[in-house]
Amino acid sequence: MPVRRTKRRMPVYLYAAFALVITIAIIAFPSDSFNASKDGLRVWWEIVFPALLPFFVAAEILMGLGVVHMLGVLLEPLMRPLFRVPGVGAFAVAMGLASGYPMGAQITAKLRSERMCSRVEAERLVSISNTADPLFMAGAVAVGMFGQARLGIVLALSHYAASILLGFVMRFYGQDDRPAEPVRKPGSTGMVKRALHELVSAREADGRPIGQLLGDAVKDSVSTLLLIGGFIMVFSVITRIMSLVGIVDALAAPLTVILKKFGVEASLLDPLLEGLFEITIGCEEASRASASLYSKIVACSAIIGWSGLSVHAQVASLIHKTDIRMHAYICSRVLHAVFAAAACALLLRFDIRPAAVPQLPAVSGDYLFSAGFLHSLAWSARTFAAVASAIAVIAVFVALISGLRIIRFSHSSRR
Repeated sequence: MPVRRTKRRMPVYLYAAFALVITIAIIAFPSDSFNASKDGLRVWWEIVFPALLPFFVAAEILMGLGVVHMLGVLLEPLMRPLFRVPGVGAFAVAMGLASGYPMGAQITAKLRSERMCSRVEAERLVSISNTADPLFMAGAVAVGMFGQARLGIVLALSHYAASILLGFVMRFYGQDDRPAEPVRKPGSTGMVKRALHELVSAREADGRPIGQLLGDAVKDSVSTLLLIGGFIMVFSVITRIMSLVGIVDALAAPLTVILKKFGVEASLLDPLLEGLFEITIGCEEASRASASLYSKIVACSAIIGWSGLSVHAQVASLIHKTDIRMHAYICSRVLHAVFAAAACALLLRFDIRPAAVPQLPAVSGDYLFSAGFLHSLAWSARTFAAVASAIAVIAVFVALISGLRIIRFSHSSRR
């Protein structure tokens, strides 16, 4: 009789052991754990919650009204050739670029659950749409950590340029994928007619009254934001505990040899490792390192591109109800970090030379909360209005260009 093989249980034991060690460490360091949790809560309440709430609510309403379905038809000629994703992907990319983590993953999961894109298209889309927001790069990192507003432009340009380059690279992921075909109304050939048909069809399929749609949007958005806040607090505590018990130092030992071969300064090793887990802590520690300002900015760009395991856990929690796989997203974060660091180094050499930028003293963690809740909420609302207007203009432009007909004239001479 053949021997039946059992599944390996080693990962389960490792997860249990890690959870046990973290729990014991929290009991051993109650004050540090409490302060870390409080810092994570402040980051969520002062920045993440007001920055993401308008985008989450508006995205739910626009999808319920069928506007996203209409935009998918109008923007199909733009997104399909460039990134091999459906036209609705433009909505996820634009909202992700403007609002930051994890808005792109939330919208992509919604699109996949409604079968508006295939699984591979969703994996491409979540890889390029889940980006950092300009408020974090310009306000928190450039101004708050480095005291140089101009550095925010460098960080944002390098981050978004790396995202576009990543989109071109991800085109080659899943070559055998069968793309989701856009729905076309029989008998209508015009793009605008098909877009309006999709708008009406999606609205009829949803069927919820406006009041219920608004209530569901607010309820689902707040529930998702509470989940994100929990992840931020948990990873803030885990990062602090790992630093206190020496796990970060233990990980730094083997990585030191590898990173030094790439010219990474020794003082940036700990910030890069902490950025491996949490983006804000890693950027803050990089800004306080004793390395040159040029190296610190490049390191922050790489950390922002990677985004941290905290964001990765948020993405996993948002897409777990779909069939979207995480391996493509993890690989894309590595590529994004490399592309962003290279683009940042290039921009710094041609735009801001390290010698021309004075060294600045480290600032306290209160830089994150100087703007205030209401200011962040107002900025987020204005940004959403600007993004929605830009999407509408681009959609109309693409529809007009696609609707043009090429008229050929032929000259025939009579003998």
